[in-house]
Amino acid sequence: MLNANYEWNHVDSEDEATIDEVASKFNVSPVTAKILVGRGYKTDDAVDKFLHPKLDQCYDPFLMHDMKKTVERIQSAIEQGQQITVYGDYDADGLTSTSLMYETLLTIGANVDYYIPDRFKDGYGPNTDVFNRLIDNGTELIVTVDNGVAGNDAIDVADKKNVDVIVTDHHELPEKLPDAYAIVHPRYPGADYPFGDLSGVGVAFKVAWALLEEFPTELLDLVAIGEIADLVSVTDENRVLITYGIQQLRMGMRPGIHELVKIAGLNEQTLDETNIGFGIAPRLNAIGRMGSARPGVELLTCLDDEEAVSLATEIDATNKDRQNLVAEISSQALEQAKSDENNSREALLIAGNGWHTGVLGIVASRIVEQLGKPTIVVGIDEKTGLAKGSGRSIEGFDLFKAIDGHRELTEAFGGHKMAVGLTVKTDMINELRGCLDQSATDQRLSDLPKQSLQITSELTPDEANLDLYNEIEKLAPFGTGNARPIFSITKFKLDNIKQIGKDNSHLKLSLDGSETKLSAIAFNKGELAPLLVDNDNVKIAGTLDENEWHGNTNIQLMVKDVKISGIPVIDERTNHLSIKLFERDSTYVCFNHTVIKQLSQMNLNIQLIDAKEIQSGQLNNLEVTVVDCPPDLDAFRDLFKQGGKPSNIRLLLYQNDDAYLNGMPTRQELGKLYKFVNTHHDVNLRTQLDTLSSFLKINRNKLIFMIQMFFEVGFVKIDDGVLNGVDNPSNVDLKTSTAFNNRQQLIESEKVLIYSNSTDLRKWVLDCITSD
Repeated sequence: MLNANYEWNHVDSEDEATIDEVASKFNVSPVTAKILVGRGYKTDDAVDKFLHPKLDQCYDPFLMHDMKKTVERIQSAIEQGQQITVYGDYDADGLTSTSLMYETLLTIGANVDYYIPDRFKDGYGPNTDVFNRLIDNGTELIVTVDNGVAGNDAIDVADKKNVDVIVTDHHELPEKLPDAYAIVHPRYPGADYPFGDLSGVGVAFKVAWALLEEFPTELLDLVAIGEIADLVSVTDENRVLITYGIQQLRMGMRPGIHELVKIAGLNEQTLDETNIGFGIAPRLNAIGRMGSARPGVELLTCLDDEEAVSLATEIDATNKDRQNLVAEISSQALEQAKSDENNSREALLIAGNGWHTGVLGIVASRIVEQLGKPTIVVGIDEKTGLAKGSGRSIEGFDLFKAIDGHRELTEAFGGHKMAVGLTVKTDMINELRGCLDQSATDQRLSDLPKQSLQITSELTPDEANLDLYNEIEKLAPFGTGNARPIFSITKFKLDNIKQIGKDNSHLKLSLDGSETKLSAIAFNKGELAPLLVDNDNVKIAGTLDENEWHGNTNIQLMVKDVKISGIPVIDERTNHLSIKLFERDSTYVCFNHTVIKQLSQMNLNIQLIDAKEIQSGQLNNLEVTVVDCPPDLDAFRDLFKQGGKPSNIRLLLYQNDDAYLNGMPTRQELGKLYKFVNTHHDVNLRTQLDTLSSFLKINRNKLIFMIQMFFEVGFVKIDDGVLNGVDNPSNVDLKTSTAFNNRQQLIESEKVLIYSNSTDLRKWVLDCITSD
């Protein structure tokens, strides 16, 4: 059995009358109407605004707190020729916010420059030293974008030097707000702005709109990138801004973005939120993770085509470096996360020497995604003795709270319940790890329910077609608050199951319906491949995507979750034991002491158990790898009768004898050996066995069995490896010997377990395990 990562909840469709009405009035399919109604869009007005967003649905910027004060101060600075500095941030939302505000101020004649903090030197938000330096260099007004509400100290420094600071931000408001000249924030306490989920660039856009005194449609391309990158809600006003921003991006008006789209291999004319979220935003984020993010603003604001090509090439190269770093560190961190020490932990703190701190948030997210455990990843600087990094959590576990009560162990710490950043002395890591363990217990992490996966409806592969996809696209752009619909696929047969990617970490497969083959991709689920082969007990849920290849367009399922009922049986039968076979996190069971000895000499870091020593229930809910073929079928049955039901079974069934192929010795072969031992003396089996096998023309393993059987019944004697016949032995029926019966049972065991086809093998194993 493979439990799903999520709790699958099928969307309630009891309001059938409203669904039918929406489908009829707005000419959409019942599936689309069901999604709309399920998401609360039930009235004609609500559905119409959702399906047909218009610019006049955007709210008046002057409804936002301190907007009038902000506009007047900036206009005053322009009239007086004061130097204005836009103080931004190094992520995609911060870079687009900075670019938008900088362009706007230039347009209305301001004397303006901008500053992007360095993640590693300046940190996030207003920095006291930087503010001092800017003011000393002539700055007379500072406008923050995508930061500032927590910049009390730096803003106080500016205030003491008689320099006003206007804060435009969207982040969580602290208890004590800074003493800024103005604070423009969509959720400012006591203000009545109708929509609180704008991103930093959304807030900056509002300021630009107010300053320009008209709706600046030409800036919406920047808004779309920043809002999508920052994962804000794609509802209400944001839906309008992003929809029109995507249209603006498709026009390719900005040389820098145009070149970045081209170098990313995207089709500019069909750009959508997915392309932006996975193609453009990561490249902009990468430069701030790897060094100075200033080239990001230069790219977004440049007008020269040659400069655009150069900057886009530089940024793309930086992103590739970032990808390589993430892949390398993720591999090392995941290996740590799966170690015996961490397997039993509910929350993880992973540390590595020299890990680049700019990418550790991504690494932590990947571990959380794969293992479902809250994870902090830190990089150790041996020169300073400090470890710095980031943490990511899961719904229901407050990671900020887990560390907040132990700030004395850290040198720096901040964040919120789902994400943290921290710096800690290396000799404090283990103590902090213990605090994380205790918090997992205190917050009852093990009792948390699974995250919910909202299933829109069930589909067969035949129903997952282009018509349905095009219908669903009427609900785009998708994102937070407007998730792409997830479907559970039914009535399919799995085929063409392949592991793909450099490290085989991804999965490609086909879900075959009665008429259509639905191709599917499952990222980071490559290890499931062997569990799915010839398995009819699989349920798959995912989203529909359009895939174009060589001019042909078809529908592809992007797998979100997989459920496997029953016990998967993985057929990996082999006649050679290589180290690669023992890389899985599994419980390895052996029947043969010779094989156990062979494995011990391979220096494998595995849990290896002698089948004869299995304790009651020891194998329950574990992946069990049966390394070798049992001497008889009852030994296999007894293994699971005693050990319990595993989560899945992996069968290597190594055997170096081939008793089934060699069979039982013939009467002629037995006669040959009997005659030989009575006419030859002192045969050294240690040195002459192969010679004897060749001479008698009897397979070596079969010959060993025959000698063992002769020894048991008293036909031969063996003294210190030297074979001799016995004079006048008693008449004995060889079929009554233990060796004969053991051979027969081994042949039957090999017939069933080694020389059967995969389907029959799986059926026999499952019958064996599930029968009482």
